[in-house]
Amino acid sequence: MNSRTKIIHIEGVVGQIEMSIDLPDELKSNPDFSVRGLALVAHPHPLMGGTMDNKVAQTMARAFNQLGYVSVRPNFRGVGATAGVHDHGVGEMEDLLHVTDWMRTPSSWNQFEATSDQAWMQAANTLPVVVSGFSFGSFVGTHLVQRLADLGRPAERLVMVGSAAGKWTLAPVPADTILIHGEVDETIPLLDVLDWARPQELTVQVVPGADHFFHRRLHCIRNIITGAWLGMPDHRNP
Repeated sequence: MNSRTKIIHIEGVVGQIEMSIDLPDELKSNPDFSVRGLALVAHPHPLMGGTMDNKVAQTMARAFNQLGYVSVRPNFRGVGATAGVHDHGVGEMEDLLHVTDWMRTPSSWNQFEATSDQAWMQAANTLPVVVSGFSFGSFVGTHLVQRLADLGRPAERLVMVGSAAGKWTLAPVPADTILIHGEVDETIPLLDVLDWARPQELTVQVVPGADHFFHRRLHCIRNIITGAWLGMPDHRNP
């Protein structure tokens, strides 16, 4: 947890949702720092020990912070202080949709003390939203991105780490989706991911020697994400 991480609770679809908020370091000294966007990070399977504090989820959040995004890591239903019970991705997607609505509502941030003097929150409804997820979280993330597109408010980008291909039915994803997978993933075989990605002509970025949880390879996730943003449009510098 970095020094700008705070835990808050909001009212969700079936009760309270617990979330960690990670802010860019620049906001420590400059409340007028121009935030690049908002990043939602979905954690791995709740019934297999997945929480918002998972190391991969934290690494993803920090990578987005480096890029100038405010990162939000909610706990899925039944995890930590989040209400409800596991719903096999259906209720979880509805919760993430609710969280994205919360993120893009300027008044939402009034309850978050750490942002009370920061200029960006007043423009939260204009900021792009990145959706990202690890393992089970990537499965839920694909369906969230599809729903957001159907609602006419598409995500800026989707990032999938340890893609859940072959485990659950993923929704079709945008062509610029970032897919990061471990070469020796024992939970979701790389071959399954390639088989899913091939007909969509998606590029899979393989981390040599990495297992499902990217032990000793977390820095590779950070480097791939930050590198993928090079040359991307930045609303701060039109």
